[in-house]
Amino acid sequence: MERQNAWQKYPEGKKREEVYKFAEKYRRFLSDCKTERECVSFFVAEAKKEGFLDLEQVIADGTRLKAGDRVYANNMGKSLALFVIGKKGMEQGMNIVGAHIDSPRLDLKQDPLYEDTDFAMLDTHYYGGVKKYQWVAIPLALHGVIARKDGTTVQVNVGDKPGDPVFGVSDLLIHLAGEQMEKKASKVIEGENLDLLIGSIPVPEEKKEEKKAVKEKVKANIMKILEEEYGIEEEDFLSAEIEVVPAGDARDYGFDRSMLMGYGHDDRVCAYPSFMALLEMKKPKLTSACLLVDKEEIGSVGASGMQSRFFENTVAEVMNAAGEYSELGLRRALKNSSVLSSDVSAAFDPNFPSVMTKRNAAYFGRGLVFNKYTGARGKAGSNDANAEYVAAMRRIMDKNEVCFQTAELGRVDQGGGGTIAYILADYGMQVIDSGVAVLNMHAPWEIISKVDLYEAFRGYVAFLKDQA
Repeated sequence: MERQNAWQKYPEGKKREEVYKFAEKYRRFLSDCKTERECVSFFVAEAKKEGFLDLEQVIADGTRLKAGDRVYANNMGKSLALFVIGKKGMEQGMNIVGAHIDSPRLDLKQDPLYEDTDFAMLDTHYYGGVKKYQWVAIPLALHGVIARKDGTTVQVNVGDKPGDPVFGVSDLLIHLAGEQMEKKASKVIEGENLDLLIGSIPVPEEKKEEKKAVKEKVKANIMKILEEEYGIEEEDFLSAEIEVVPAGDARDYGFDRSMLMGYGHDDRVCAYPSFMALLEMKKPKLTSACLLVDKEEIGSVGASGMQSRFFENTVAEVMNAAGEYSELGLRRALKNSSVLSSDVSAAFDPNFPSVMTKRNAAYFGRGLVFNKYTGARGKAGSNDANAEYVAAMRRIMDKNEVCFQTAELGRVDQGGGGTIAYILADYGMQVIDSGVAVLNMHAPWEIISKVDLYEAFRGYVAFLKDQA
């Protein structure tokens, strides 16, 4: 079934400007927010501007929530749940858009700093599914936090501000790469060889009478710089979370500027329109929720991942603040909810047509993508949405004139992947994956279509407004 190209809905002029305007705001967000912590900080700041209250303060003040009230819960600065209270009781269920805000990257190890042949290096461990060879010989930045023993926290953001230095992982010169070029792609660059080069000047020599034996002079000079800049000592790396990410802003892509290239489209290209869609809700029939979680790229584990009890516990607190809580009521609220698991889809790439079937692939420019199922092989690890729920989504999208398409993740037995959908479905919720098609998925620089981003936003608004 051929789907309409969504650009046809937006001819030159005011309508197309709406697409570009929304995409430009997203481009700035994507450029500034390269970690889950930065995303949460951004969304919390924006939510406060729109009248959202901190759930912890609501609980402390004993505030009674009513229809139209807006609250958020911040989980360790790494995941976030936001609610707009509906006219109907929460036991009737919620309409939820849920995305993840972590992305593939390199993480510094706990004891990362060392010196080798007059180079200062940082040892890394890659996070999520990456093609390791894509992370060499490109400019990289450091984003994250360092927690000191005294309880204070230092913010780190180097490589993205004007005038900042950048860092990188070196690659073997082609002249000496004969053996390397014979290796499988998965072995061309080994995980333990993704170490970051950060300096090469030795610490200045002390006066003779004060001279101390410093074996690793370049490493010592780097620590001198870090102490002056951040007030940290080497041992503080033990309690740091520093992520190595591509340096540079997201950019318009193509002569017609129809696309965006940037780091972290997976899954911030779904998180951003999900959040923006929630802001459109004023006093919905059912409580609207936006769930933005961490750790999806490594299995949704940990206290900030979807497999934690964070969302369930937060719903219980919101119901209690609305005067509706009971254990049975909470179970009913979760079971009766409907979800769009907002996650990206693999876009058809004409350079690699053999991994997909054209009838069941996602295409740039054809709008919001619904994946009835993901998984691998025989749909293993997938949430397979009910036909009735798929029909409900078709009805809502058509009613609101949202361009959408359906797809699966490549040819059968070609590969596979998963989302947070199956975890939410464990509560008995109706769940389907929906999101934006992405080229270069999990590469340092991914590409999306601006019109698909905008249709995703419109689709999420339609869902929150009209799903009964």
